[in-house]
Amino acid sequence: MILVTGGAGNVGANVVRQLLDAGEKVRVITRNPGDRSFPDQVEVVPGDLTRPETLPAALSGVDRAFLFPVFDAVDGFLEAARQADLGHVVLLSSSAVTYSTPGWVGEQHLRLERSVAASGLPWTFVRPDAFMTNDLAWAHQIVNGGVVRGAYGDAALAPVDPRDIAAVAVRALLDQRAGEAYVLTGPQSLTQIDRVRIIGETIGRPLRFEEQPRDQFREQLLLHGLPAAAVDFLLDQAAARVGKTAQTLPAVEEVTGRPAFTYAQWVAHRAAAFDSAPA
Repeated sequence: MILVTGGAGNVGANVVRQLLDAGEKVRVITRNPGDRSFPDQVEVVPGDLTRPETLPAALSGVDRAFLFPVFDAVDGFLEAARQADLGHVVLLSSSAVTYSTPGWVGEQHLRLERSVAASGLPWTFVRPDAFMTNDLAWAHQIVNGGVVRGAYGDAALAPVDPRDIAAVAVRALLDQRAGEAYVLTGPQSLTQIDRVRIIGETIGRPLRFEEQPRDQFREQLLLHGLPAAAVDFLLDQAAARVGKTAQTLPAVEEVTGRPAFTYAQWVAHRAAAFDSAPA
């Protein structure tokens, strides 16, 4: 039995589906079992990573687990996992842990990695770069006017499809690749301007990117509830990437045996989010 935490998320939902496709028994832990729709084959149990008392039952009979990064809850999970004699944990981390200056985001994930490594449990770390699904935040602007506004439009990333992140995590779970850490990128270096153009080409609509002042965009991000330290880290990283080519890494293909999905393939997969009639 494999436990999946964060099973309704962009990566976790794909982990669930791919494990089922591989013939594995899957259990999902969720705060509200009745509020989420999971495949019928999944065992859904009530629980919460921030409530350690719910974890022993969730881990009973489990031999491997996919761990979603809840920054203030890892110690309770690891203690319950040790008590349950868990055989392997795959942690969803971040490529920011490899930066020379990890910043707020990287430090949070580094703390989780260190706790997992110190737990004595066999582990694998999956360290994705920016998720392609982050660009779903543009959907409202694309549907309602076709203009995406943001800061540092010429900043390049190599965003990765959550289906690829999940595929690497699933291989790590199935093969129990203990002690490995995989930094994942997509196959292309793309600026925000590039990505808006690709969305437009894929859905057949004219779109454009409009540059905003940093301070104005920062205030918008803060209104969405992101911590100020996280917002400043993300903006600083974007500023540093302007005019540069993002590094692309082969880990997805090396682990899964197939090429990583391109950005256009991801857009085609999620086109409905960008292609509704203007409201």
